Amino acid sequence: MYSSSSVSLFGLLCGLVVLLILPFSSRASDPDPLQDVCIADLSAPISINGFPCKPDSEVTSDDFFTDFSKNPTTFNVFKRAVTFGDVSGFPAVNTQGVSLFRIDLDVGGINPPHTHPRGTEAGIVTRGKVLVGLVTTNNTFFSKVLTPGMVFLIPRALIHFQLNVGKGPATFIPIFNTQNPGVSDSLTTLFDTTPPIPNKVLTKSFRVSNDVINTIRAARASN
Repeated sequence: MYSSSSVSLFGLLCGLVVLLILPFSSRASDPDPLQDVCIADLSAPISINGFPCKPDSEVTSDDFFTDFSKNPTTFNVFKRAVTFGDVSGFPAVNTQGVSLFRIDLDVGGINPPHTHPRGTEAGIVTRGKVLVGLVTTNNTFFSKVLTPGMVFLIPRALIHFQLNVGKGPATFIPIFNTQNPGVSDSLTTLFDTTPPIPNKVLTKSFRVSNDVINTIRAARASN
């Protein structure tokens, strides 16, 4: 038997998927598919519109399902764990214009400020208490603390974050209108490039000393 809260969360999750992909031609950010099924062949080189398809003879029922039920056992330096449901983790989404993830935040964990250049994000909190914030292009900050069953929307390419502000672990499920939304981490973009962005550019942009930039670089390198 399922509890009423579980059924309600499932209904909200299904609603998010419908809002993002229907009507498909007007909401999906990816080109329309030209076949019913194109399970990604991840061993093949990527093409212009996703990965090549697995041969139909190799497609099985398991290709259409994935598992988001398992709680993570390890977290990264941000106390964050990601279960992938984009084309790399769930090949069935190849050419379908949709992807989803499970994000777990340990106590005090954060999904640091970042953008998704190729997709709009809608998400539902399924556990814990999460502060969701976003910044528009006119530098207006919007935020709200969400609890299980509450939903958020992040417009395409806007900077946003999620922070666990509760006393226990938190989980949310973001869904995108693209099979590969991409991610641009604000800190990585500035401090972890190859080759490095010159310190002179960063010191002038942030109006800080060279020592501050070097300290940030050293801290990120140690992690």
